[in-house]
Amino acid sequence: MQFPNKEQVTRQRRLYPAGTRIELIQMDDAQAPPVGTRGTVIGVDDTGSIMVNWDNGSELNIIYGVDRCRKVPTND
Repeated sequence: MQFPNKEQVTRQRRLYPAGTRIELIQMDDAQAPPVGTRGTVIGVDDTGSIMVNWDNGSELNIIYGVDRCRKVPTND
């Protein structure tokens, strides 16, 4: 796993502010929510990981450089 630099963390925080709705594309974790699960961003930590409250109750983070998600348009 590669840790992001300060500029990359700042970019992540701009792209995924608290309240942003996202959808899981891929997560490298045995306890990951199913692909397609949606959730709400609660913040981005100092490692660039997106902290999420998933709609199914999970709270696993999207790990920077490992897992993938997409923003959900606000009209979805």
